[in-house]
Amino acid sequence: MKPPQMDEKTMLRFNWNAAMAQDPTNNSTIYYGSQFLHKSTNKGASWETISPDLTTNDSAKIDQTNNGGISIDITGAENYCTILTIAPSSKDKNVIWIGTDDGNLQLTRDGGKTWTNFRGKIPGLPVGAWIPQVQASRYNAGEAFVVANDYRRGDFKPYIFRTNDYGKTWTRLADEKKVIGYALCVLQDPTEPNLIFAGTEQGLWVSLDNGASFQQWKNGYPSVSTYDLTIQEREADLVIATFGRALWVLDDIRPLRKLASAKGDWNKSFASFPNGNTIQASYKNAPGYEWSTWGIWDAPNRPAGAAISYYLKPSTDTTKKKDSVMVKIYNDKNEIVRNLKWSADSGFNRKYWGMEEKGFRTPGGGGRGRRGGAAGADEPAGQQALPGTYKVVLKYQNNSDSTFVTLLDDPRIGNRNTIKEAQASLRNELKKSGDKLVEAMDLLTEADNATKKVETYIKDMSGKEVDSLKKSTKKVQDEVKKLRESITGKPQTKQGYGQVPTITVMNTYQQASMSISSKPIAPGAQEKRLVENAAKLIEEAVKRVHAFKEGTWKSYQELVTATKLSPFEK
Repeated sequence: MKPPQMDEKTMLRFNWNAAMAQDPTNNSTIYYGSQFLHKSTNKGASWETISPDLTTNDSAKIDQTNNGGISIDITGAENYCTILTIAPSSKDKNVIWIGTDDGNLQLTRDGGKTWTNFRGKIPGLPVGAWIPQVQASRYNAGEAFVVANDYRRGDFKPYIFRTNDYGKTWTRLADEKKVIGYALCVLQDPTEPNLIFAGTEQGLWVSLDNGASFQQWKNGYPSVSTYDLTIQEREADLVIATFGRALWVLDDIRPLRKLASAKGDWNKSFASFPNGNTIQASYKNAPGYEWSTWGIWDAPNRPAGAAISYYLKPSTDTTKKKDSVMVKIYNDKNEIVRNLKWSADSGFNRKYWGMEEKGFRTPGGGGRGRRGGAAGADEPAGQQALPGTYKVVLKYQNNSDSTFVTLLDDPRIGNRNTIKEAQASLRNELKKSGDKLVEAMDLLTEADNATKKVETYIKDMSGKEVDSLKKSTKKVQDEVKKLRESITGKPQTKQGYGQVPTITVMNTYQQASMSISSKPIAPGAQEKRLVENAAKLIEEAVKRVHAFKEGTWKSYQELVTATKLSPFEK
């Protein structure tokens, strides 16, 4: 697609990173830079030259014959006096800025017919410094941002300049007092003009006050050479290109826009922010290699779920204890579908709702996580929430705010509400049996804990009453063990791990639960039969535990009470 050499007497000089730009007013029009500016109106099929030589055209710098005896460059990497950047204006199709590697900054306001060179006319800019980037403003036709660097001549200061009047006057937007490292790129947000990003050799910098001040972004992003920036406008994501450290994406910069709208002077102690739509995406392993071998390194993706952003104003009171953010999520019927508790650090926070509703305790869940088993544990997660709009209410101490989250179906799969609702219905049937088993296992846990307390308390005691109590304690513990093994199976006591495969109450319940949600289809006769099988075994197990409760356990409680010990939970 590179423009050909049309003049048989003039060789085109292209930089190793030759400048290209698409006309923001016409997608078919493309600009390409050599020492001239070339223009194509048919997506690169043919070209015209619309400028004179815009570089210094210094013959001493261009000559590669006197190279000290080494091989002549055949890659173009040693070309000099070339165009590095092209910036057509989105406000005026005739306005185009270009920058060169030998220090020229040129502007045309008539589509390339005439040009103005600002070499030596920008106060504070060393003559001859590289101009690797120019950004034409999205807001004003006469506004532009110019990045320059001169580190090749030993000057490592950052140079970023701004004009609002087509170059008649200039202000220095960034210097060594505001940022660290020589400048490489700059970008003004297309939605909020006060929000400006800058990339230097030492990292990413953010201004919330239209360039009056900058602060380095260090949250999850290293202090690396930050070469270029762009914004994926549909998703409001900042995309960052580094030198040698891959591409990075700062997801959803809308909170930064909100803060920048107040020039960084946020007067709220606590606030949430608008959120984009979240797709309930279906994931699978990437093809081509086996995950377990870790043969390919992948950078982490953003967490799955709906992102919720909130801001906590930094406090000057260092003695004040940090609290948690309490979160309630409501559906379109104003019903609470999920309760969450998140940490809160000063400044911006971003957490993720897994797009699930609140769940219920399941037998053998262990206490936390998606299954949730222990009494008093955090609210367990349940089934996936249906697509729709949800209200998210966040409360921190005496402050509260709310925002909305919209969940969308994976467009590759389509709406699966009927399937999800059928799965939920059968899962609720299984829950009836599961609740009974949870209650029974809680009783066994209570008995086990109480006997251990008694055992510890009377360990060094003696006497007839104590001996009788020790025997009764052992009897209860043996019965609890037997009942548990009848539910979960006998554990492996030999060397190694795992259990001998047997049919147990627990694995029958788990098989029924897995059969409901492991397939993207509505449950059928097979799944209903598995739920019935689990219910039958659970009913039998609950009867055995109930008999223990009314017999051995009740007698034991009376015996311990008579000895004036109280290890039982009330």
